[in-house]
Amino acid sequence: MGMNNIFKGLGVALITPFCADGSIDFDALAGLVDYQIDGGTDFLCVLGSTAETPCLSLDERIAVKDAVVDTARGRVPVLLGMGGNDTMALCREIGKFDFSGVNGILSVVPYYNKPSQQGMYEHFGRVAEAAGDLPVVLYNVPGRTGVNMQAATTLRLARDYDNIVAVKEASGSIAQIEMIADNAPEGFGVLSGDDSLTCELLAHGACGVISVVGNAIPHTFAGMVRDSLEGDAVKAAETNDKLQELYRLVFAEGNPAGIKALLAAKGMCDNVLRLPLTPVSQPTADGLWQFATIS
Repeated sequence: MGMNNIFKGLGVALITPFCADGSIDFDALAGLVDYQIDGGTDFLCVLGSTAETPCLSLDERIAVKDAVVDTARGRVPVLLGMGGNDTMALCREIGKFDFSGVNGILSVVPYYNKPSQQGMYEHFGRVAEAAGDLPVVLYNVPGRTGVNMQAATTLRLARDYDNIVAVKEASGSIAQIEMIADNAPEGFGVLSGDDSLTCELLAHGACGVISVVGNAIPHTFAGMVRDSLEGDAVKAAETNDKLQELYRLVFAEGNPAGIKALLAAKGMCDNVLRLPLTPVSQPTADGLWQFATIS
């Protein structure tokens, strides 16, 4: 019997706020963490793609993790991004990393190398072994990695490794996600990786979401997720319909450029990204302003 997945409901993929000079804004980060928890977010996902992690040094990643853990104070679980496309290097890093205050790791399908299904299986097997007693959430995002982890591979990993507890699915394939949810071992969770598909995926057996828009509207998005999980599909659909334009604008020019523009409109951080990412265009920013009053 594997570990049970504790990452359920609304998880938010936190941005990394930067000051005007490009350094990390730890005051804004602490404010964002409190805003999430006060807004009903169920768990925090730190150092994912929304955090601009590829543009953070190891020291910065450790500092961000420590800041989130210190601010969260155990009020919600913390899921930490630990991915890479060099299996051995990633496993060495996991072996040396201080996971104090961390409840699990989120590990993305290796990017750029485009491994086979067997390569993905062996990669995540090594990651699971390196993680030891720490739960592992797989992350399938073909749009960023260039390759799709098929349902059969995810299910094989779920059955073969006790500490692989969930998958964040951003393949956009309802059929694939449904196949995982229907055939997963007991205790294994499926998390939506697409804000706009969350309602639909929850109806197909997903247990939650790791959200981008939740950074700005945790109260509203947590309510929608809760309504859906509790069976009030009509109320959840009403909220989801109202958010369609927000989803479109937030992702129109890439992530996290859109969500940072919205958070800046709310006064929660500066609209600063690290190259190669740049702020959204003025028309997109203007469109996002209309959502600045939603919590």
